[in-house]
Amino acid sequence: MKFIYKAQTADGETIQGEYEATDRAALIVALNKQGVHPLTIKLDNGRGSRGSGLANLFKPKVKLRDIVMFTRQLSTLISAGVPLPRSLATLQQQSENKYFREVIGNITKDIQGGTSMGVAFAKYPDVFSDVYTNMVKAGESGGILDEILKRLAAQAEKDASIRKKVKGAMTYPVVIFSVTIIAFFGLMLFVIPQIGKILTNLGGPHAHLPVYTQALLDISSFSTGNSIIHLIPGIGSLPLIGGFPNLIFILVVMGVGIYFLRRYINTPTGKYKFHSLLLKVPVVKDIITKVAIARFARTFSALTSAGVTVLDALEVTGHAMGNKVIEAELKDAADQVRNGKPLSEPLSHSKLFPPIVAQMLAVGEETGQIDKILVKIADFYEEDVDTVIDSISSIIEPVMIIVLGGMIGLIALSVMGPIASLSTSVSASG
Repeated sequence: MKFIYKAQTADGETIQGEYEATDRAALIVALNKQGVHPLTIKLDNGRGSRGSGLANLFKPKVKLRDIVMFTRQLSTLISAGVPLPRSLATLQQQSENKYFREVIGNITKDIQGGTSMGVAFAKYPDVFSDVYTNMVKAGESGGILDEILKRLAAQAEKDASIRKKVKGAMTYPVVIFSVTIIAFFGLMLFVIPQIGKILTNLGGPHAHLPVYTQALLDISSFSTGNSIIHLIPGIGSLPLIGGFPNLIFILVVMGVGIYFLRRYINTPTGKYKFHSLLLKVPVVKDIITKVAIARFARTFSALTSAGVTVLDALEVTGHAMGNKVIEAELKDAADQVRNGKPLSEPLSHSKLFPPIVAQMLAVGEETGQIDKILVKIADFYEEDVDTVIDSISSIIEPVMIIVLGGMIGLIALSVMGPIASLSTSVSASG
């Protein structure tokens, strides 16, 4: 098998490359003989170059609920003593997702050919995460695959529940904000110019208008004009482009800017800076941190209880955090654990993990019940996240209604007030 690895030399330099090996363990041994320490190891499935760019828009997806159902059913079949290939064949027939059926079929063929289940799953990182495949490998080696699959399903359901709550809290404000922006642009391009003509006809070109009304007319005039394009040499003179309104030009520029910004954010440096920025936003930081702590506690507990070593569990858990800053903290913690320190010590100095996490972890290390302690931490923070999201949801709706109502009221006042005033003046003078 071909692996893609990133490793650190004795001088502290980070290197990366490709290597043919029978499995991950053989690759680690080979790298250690070269005097380098592996940081990340991924199986090369030959689809890396095709998995980026526009291809991602049309790439088949497997929904999380399909993974949860597959995992629970597979656990039940294995517990009932059904052979693994037959269990997978049964689940392949039941799946409604065409791509997922193809993946399960390929995994079945690999297992029948002698490949271990964990390695077969690892060939499809777009379907099965690092956490999933590593826990499956641990379950295979420990002979507790059915129990591990049950834990995986429960963990996936917890993650899905948290994601659903976060998305649910964001859906309403995003929809209202989008409708407001579209309505504002529509008014600026089509409605306000006509109202401006009415005001000019009623009061003349030198009519005295309220400040807010004049500001609205100026914004509309700028939006429908094409002054920006004519400032660009060689562009404004083109017939097909020179007539574009400023607003359309600004939207196009914003769209291009957002595209390149997203590309930058997808780079390692950009992603780290973006995640660091998110952790500075007051409410967002609170939610991200609590979700990450809950995910860390539940994932690390499941891995260690399945027989995965602390260092391997930290590496896998770090990749599952979804935030590069928190992942970097766990990586630093792993380095200190490698040097002989207990995990609770580096976490006690963390700026992101609350002191209670390190204290409870220290108790778990002393009593030998780390997995049980971490499950309690996960339950606590998941309930805390639910409370925070529910409170935010209850506040967002009235605030958005007030903002939207205020904008509509301001526009109505800016339009109807001057029309009524000018109509009265015209009637009095007549």
